[in-house]
Amino acid sequence: MVETFVSPTRRSDKAVEKPPAAAGAGRLRALDGLRLVAALMVALYHYGGRGGEITDAWGSSPKQQFPTLHSWFAYGCLGVQVFFVISGFVICMSGWGRPLRSFFASRAARLMPSYWVAVVLVTAVFALPGVAFAAVSPSDALVNLTLLQQPLGADRVLGVCWTLWVEVRFYALFALCVVLPGASRRRVVLFCGVWTLAAAIADAADEPLLDLVLMPEYAPFFIGGIGLYLLHRDRRDATAWGIVGVSWLTGQHYAVADLWHSPGPGHFSYRSASVIILIVTAGFLAVLAVALGWLRRADWPWLTTAGALTYPFYLVHEHLGWVAVEVFHQELALPSWLTLAATLVAMLVLARLFNRYVERWATPLLRRSLG
Repeated sequence: MVETFVSPTRRSDKAVEKPPAAAGAGRLRALDGLRLVAALMVALYHYGGRGGEITDAWGSSPKQQFPTLHSWFAYGCLGVQVFFVISGFVICMSGWGRPLRSFFASRAARLMPSYWVAVVLVTAVFALPGVAFAAVSPSDALVNLTLLQQPLGADRVLGVCWTLWVEVRFYALFALCVVLPGASRRRVVLFCGVWTLAAAIADAADEPLLDLVLMPEYAPFFIGGIGLYLLHRDRRDATAWGIVGVSWLTGQHYAVADLWHSPGPGHFSYRSASVIILIVTAGFLAVLAVALGWLRRADWPWLTTAGALTYPFYLVHEHLGWVAVEVFHQELALPSWLTLAATLVAMLVLARLFNRYVERWATPLLRRSLG
């Protein structure tokens, strides 16, 4: 996740090839707010919309804790798809006009400092006596510091890190195909078209290596975000509208296919296909509203803070949230709704500490070192 700055609308082909405006042009604060909304959706899913370890934290299934709301919390997993749309938009913005080394330094500096601290913190907390949740082995914990635990088959310290592995593969594709040769509208459009077609072929081929590289179930969301950034540059770009439309159509298909009856034993299955489509559509429309400037008035400074908290909150909320729920609900006997609120607040406070004491110095330091 990078800082999101406004770039002026481009209309001529010549202007489209220019890099975005400098940072001083302003900030897309509404996109920061949308990030936090997506993160809170995922948190509600992890705390009240599924089973698994959170059942042990509550002492009973979230279905009993939230008899009505649990079925709605189950849709919070779609916050991940919203994140991917935002990521497509932001990565295209940040990679335009930037050399490969600078792009790599920016991505690594944004992702890794908080990630490393989160891995160490969760491993340490789960190793404490009295904590009911099992820590991974020391070897697997060390592998987690590389972000390569999934392809290497190691246990994950952070449950949400699977989405970071998806993001890293997207960064690699975009860097090799767009950033390395130099971003231009024509090259970005070609990238979107080829990836869309290749992902569909990979899905039909059922070849693990193609799935690993092309990520057919997530590609439409990244590609849709890229198309939305092209609309941010020029709202009259008919090709960009086509990219967004095709991405929405294929994205909702994959979301429904994957989530309406998720096979995981801890998942609450049989979500409504119509609601899934509605949420995916709302995610695309929300980023579209930002891209076209409809939310320009939402320029409140607190949204910048909200955006800064999103990534560390996302990293720590699930596993440390289990511990917080157990303490608040089973040990302090707080009611379910108050436990949920207290856990969300606690994770946001922890995210603020990450932002202040980790990211503020480590991110620029790592960026300078790598760039």
